Amino acid sequence: MNLAQATVLLWVLGSLQAFEIVEKENIFQRTPCPAFLMFDNAAYLADMSFELPCHCKPEEVSAVVWYYQKHLGSGHTKVLTDFDGRVLTEAAQVRVGSDMLVRFSIHMFSLLVFRAQPEDSGLYFCGTRKGDYFYAYDVDIQSSEGMVATFKDQGQEPFADEYHGSLHVFTTFWEWTPCDRCGVRGEQWRIGLCYLQSPDLSPRYRKTLPDVVSCGSRAVPRQLRAQASNHAPELLVRSCLVPCEKKKKIQEGVMALFSYVSKVGSRPWLPQVPIQFHQQRLGHGLIISCPGARPEHAVAWDKDHQYLYRTQYLKGVNWSMRVFIDHGNHLHIRFTQLEDRGIYYCWRQGVRIAGVRLGVTSRGRYPVSFSNPEIRAALVLTLIGYLLITAVFITIHLCRCCCYLFRCCPNFSP
Repeated sequence: MNLAQATVLLWVLGSLQAFEIVEKENIFQRTPCPAFLMFDNAAYLADMSFELPCHCKPEEVSAVVWYYQKHLGSGHTKVLTDFDGRVLTEAAQVRVGSDMLVRFSIHMFSLLVFRAQPEDSGLYFCGTRKGDYFYAYDVDIQSSEGMVATFKDQGQEPFADEYHGSLHVFTTFWEWTPCDRCGVRGEQWRIGLCYLQSPDLSPRYRKTLPDVVSCGSRAVPRQLRAQASNHAPELLVRSCLVPCEKKKKIQEGVMALFSYVSKVGSRPWLPQVPIQFHQQRLGHGLIISCPGARPEHAVAWDKDHQYLYRTQYLKGVNWSMRVFIDHGNHLHIRFTQLEDRGIYYCWRQGVRIAGVRLGVTSRGRYPVSFSNPEIRAALVLTLIGYLLITAVFITIHLCRCCCYLFRCCPNFSP
């Protein structure tokens, strides 16, 4: 290659690189901001994490600020910003019940909210520090407390659509999850959220379908929202069976060395997945989470060789269950007993990834903390009992005083 050819090649590569840079810089130029601010409707289930991209902004704006309002035009506005040197939040560091101000991050102009709660429902604005808005969302976080599970293997069907005059209330289902186990019978499910259709919706809210928004949208008038409040989210569950992917064979040299070391006695047990040991006090409650799992993931739990299917262990199937799986894929054990000892395996997206070896002991001291729900419940029950006893004691003495004053009380003294 001579000098002229090399020069032409470098010029062509430089032109292509410059073209690519121009294309990246002009992304927001191809999406002009609306002259009249509209709200995109988005619905999620509680404990899910979601991302709100800022689809448009002026070219001269290099950093955006997100704002939150519970209702349009309300005086109280939360400012969600990272321009003060805030470290980006990681999903694993977020705790349930934390305020939204510690459950968000801004990355590449997009707002990320972790483990959203129904209280996070409202309006989200993408704008500048001066309060100029470019793009907005109408976010509806629907609670999983009243979620109804439907099992197709038992012949159950989802809720029928509701009609109240011109109001049409129905369930919109997401895609089926992958099978939560492989090689054995597993389960897969799909989440259904509440939606409605009505001609009386506010025109300022952008709809995917004509006159269709989620039931908790700010576009729904208050009287219509009350009529749709009884339509809870749904969970549709069915059985599945998929083969496992073939794992890579272990090197023969390693297996030979392992066989040589284990010749003296029986071959030691080697776990196929990482196992964590946990010691739990007898009678206390325990919640086990699957590493890296989210509510929309296909998650399954096993105890040793027993498969804990949602058909029997899903929350709400039987209110007297002591061991159950909630709608956020967490395994709950209430009032731990000695029979709960064992290894609890966790499957995520059809692959068994981790396990917890649970030991139960009746000894040991646990620090008293008011953040423990069991301690708070015990204190509340103790306080209620004390107040009832005090009320009965005062009532008896008031009655005796009244009887003594009116000389109509018999003498109970010996």
